[in-house]
Amino acid sequence: MAIVINGSGTVTGLAVGGLPDGTVDDGTLATDSVTAAKLKDDAIAVGDLPAGSVLQVVTRTFSTSSTTTSTSYTDTDCYVDITPTSTSSKILIQGSVSGYSATTGVSAYFKIFRGSTELTVLQRFEDVFLFNVAPIELDSPSSTSSIRYMLKMKSQNGNSIGVNMSATGILVAMEIAG
Repeated sequence: MAIVINGSGTVTGLAVGGLPDGTVDDGTLATDSVTAAKLKDDAIAVGDLPAGSVLQVVTRTFSTSSTTTSTSYTDTDCYVDITPTSTSSKILIQGSVSGYSATTGVSAYFKIFRGSTELTVLQRFEDVFLFNVAPIELDSPSSTSSIRYMLKMKSQNGNSIGVNMSATGILVAMEIAG
């Protein structure tokens, strides 16, 4: 088929791939002419997203209970692992875990740790039997290695405290572009 340029400025007779490379660039395309459905799956790299974009979400539910009488922070089964895609990313940790204290007059302390690093959130429950631990923490780990965020607990005076005795808990880690 012959290539025809008519008087209205349209061209007919071109086959797909018929134009030489570099003929059409992003300045030539009409606004909104490319839809999301036409983009390749890897057309937008994580690094192209603006600061504040959610890059990934990792959720972990758990139902294993943990108890302690320790007055130092101890591990629980309440953790989530995430591997950030950029060292400039922030990680938002949120969760909901049931907690309990075996006796009145006991203070139970809960804190999120990144590996062995103690983060700033501290929840303290005093003189209650059942309660909801709802940690929230925004961390800047400056890493692209796998990171474990864990809810740790300690007893004020050596009496028994615990998590997940009667319910399933959840921790969510969201990577936010920096």
